[in-house]
Amino acid sequence: MATEAIDDDLRMLEFKLAQLKRDYDQYFLGNRPREPVQLRGEVIKAVIELTNTAIKNTASRFKFTSICSRYQAFRRQWDETLRKIEAGTYERHRFKAKLHKQDETAPAAAPTAPACGAEDDLYDAYVEARRTCGESVKGLSREKLDGILAQQRDALRAKFGSAAEFRFRVQIEGGKARLKASRVKAAG
Repeated sequence: MATEAIDDDLRMLEFKLAQLKRDYDQYFLGNRPREPVQLRGEVIKAVIELTNTAIKNTASRFKFTSICSRYQAFRRQWDETLRKIEAGTYERHRFKAKLHKQDETAPAAAPTAPACGAEDDLYDAYVEARRTCGESVKGLSREKLDGILAQQRDALRAKFGSAAEFRFRVQIEGGKARLKASRVKAAG
């Protein structure tokens, strides 16, 4: 096989592997309904074909080896996550299930996350959401969160009036934990 053809195959394999990683990330986030088995099969087929090809160019052989190593690392990660999903121990799914369970008991809650009344509940939910999303909680304290919420409230009151009240809730967007404010309607 010519060096140019092998290089083209390697570029295509690298592209498919990047797409497969994106598809699995979306699947594990719940944004994709099914596991990308067809694309995974194409990647496996390409890896097998290139494994059975004599790659004489050292640079191409090195590139193929590094792509294979990356694929093997991703494959182990994906298989482990799939095992956790099957066993019901995948943290992101457990967190979402907990949110859905809380949604059922609190009818006024937002569809993606429960509204948290007490600041302690909000802090706990925010920390759990950040951990579930793989975000760092280092340096995050109740006091720091209270300060952030106070700043957001001040900014919102400047926009909507000093008498406006807001309730914050935890919401996961794009795989990241976010604090969302909603205006509390005044009684009367």
